[in-house]
Amino acid sequence: MKIIKSFFIILSICSSFLCCNKASHKPINVGGVIHLKKNKLQSLKELKNWHFKDVIIDTLVGISLNRAYNTLLFNKKPKKVVVAVIDMPIEINHSGLKNNIWINKNEIANNYLDDDKNGYIDDKNGWNFLTNKKGETNYFVNYEYTRIIKEYSSKFKGKTINEINKKDSTSFNIYKRAKLKYAQRFSFAEEEVEYINNISKWKKEAEEIISKFIKNNNYGLKELDSLKKAFPKNKELQEAIVQKSNFIQWQFTDSYIKDYKLKAEERVNKLLNLEYDDRQIYKINSKLTKDVKYGSPNFEVNFQLLDHGTKMAGIIANVGKKDELFIMPLAISSYGDEYDKDIALAIRYAVDNGAKVINMSFSKQFSLEPKLVLDAIEYANSKNVLIVNGAANDSENIDIKFNNRFPNDHNYFNNVEVADNFLRVGSSGLYLDNSLRSSFSNFGKSEVDVFAPGEYIFTTFPSNNFDLVYGGTSSSTAITSGVAALLYSYYPDLTVSQVKNILMNTGIEYTIKVNTPTKKDKNKTTPFNQISKSGKVLNAYNALIMADSIARNQ
Repeated sequence: MKIIKSFFIILSICSSFLCCNKASHKPINVGGVIHLKKNKLQSLKELKNWHFKDVIIDTLVGISLNRAYNTLLFNKKPKKVVVAVIDMPIEINHSGLKNNIWINKNEIANNYLDDDKNGYIDDKNGWNFLTNKKGETNYFVNYEYTRIIKEYSSKFKGKTINEINKKDSTSFNIYKRAKLKYAQRFSFAEEEVEYINNISKWKKEAEEIISKFIKNNNYGLKELDSLKKAFPKNKELQEAIVQKSNFIQWQFTDSYIKDYKLKAEERVNKLLNLEYDDRQIYKINSKLTKDVKYGSPNFEVNFQLLDHGTKMAGIIANVGKKDELFIMPLAISSYGDEYDKDIALAIRYAVDNGAKVINMSFSKQFSLEPKLVLDAIEYANSKNVLIVNGAANDSENIDIKFNNRFPNDHNYFNNVEVADNFLRVGSSGLYLDNSLRSSFSNFGKSEVDVFAPGEYIFTTFPSNNFDLVYGGTSSSTAITSGVAALLYSYYPDLTVSQVKNILMNTGIEYTIKVNTPTKKDKNKTTPFNQISKSGKVLNAYNALIMADSIARNQ
């Protein structure tokens, strides 16, 4: 093990946790300051499932899942638990997922009947709100601020706050913020289109010059280096070789450029297009939750484009080592922002069809119909269902009013929390240094509940592949959902409030200072335990000990 540097950390577990534990296993609690070596991982192979490791045994800030299975769960029999994944469509026939996909036993597939009378015909494995009965899929939809501008333009366009009725002031201020965000994003979107078109042009020009010397396209950096040495005075060729070498090193392949170009152009043509109807493949009222006559039980889409749901499903399923966890696919996400109505309907579907945990690894900066979602969150709370949501990846303090993210469990107008079943997760890194908060992760003493690993997470990829998701609070959310489901699996009598508080209270608290840069102070640091409500990193081992203690005393 290579020693990089020493760290001082304090790992603390709340005193009530220690007092109530009657099990033979003790929670991870070193009781003060320790001298810790930093295990620097060197390869992608070493990174595989690092997040299951233990900070004491492995010196990586994982969730101690391996330790939990080896010492706490090896002789325990679990119950099956369903985790609803509200996300992009999931590749349900993936070799890494097909044995963990939820099956609706009350529905007969492909008979065109609503056998279980839940309002969704042939929903054998869940529901896809993005695809219509013809198989057409919404791959690109408006940003929420685009929808807000469309909604309020006729009422507010060209007006000042002094010309607005007092009762409309909140909506007017949201409209003005949406206009500002729209203008900023549109300018950047046009730059992205120009950028990728130039990349495509330069790559093609470089390859045409090189093709005069190398006839086949199967060449790499070694061949280019030999060609560079062979014609040192050919300035045009030398420049082409430098450009092509950079494209190879940056992995700017034809498929990457094509994908980037598509997304950049569709961002302008659809996500930011005030004239685009992103519900045109099925005409519905986006404000009425009773209007559920849209969507499809079919999950066959372009998974190379809509890949996020498959990745999150694999992360969750991988937490369960005894096939305890089953995935309920609920597709509402594409490129752009999720509709509040779809979020609300998917939550209600998950609750009504037996999910105990709902994973929502997405976030947006605006919400046109927040009450629809709040009502659904309250409904899930009444049915003992936990909702786990990501803090998002803007590297911002989302306690600041205009940095808030949706969905959330706060009343839109008075900021009062409506339920105790909503858990927001930030992303932590591998090592105990100032990078413990992932550089991309949002944070907030009030708005973020707990952190969990979110970097280099091994999971399922489209087309039966497996790889690492390099970073995102989406992964942190999925890991937390998996651990929450484990608690329900081994201790099914726990309430949703107990599960949420166990996950928050049994994490490991770190006081090490982490990077929290601002526009004014790019070098700002903050103690890790001050950037979330719990101040902790999720720990499955500790959570299961506390769950056992509560179960014994109930």
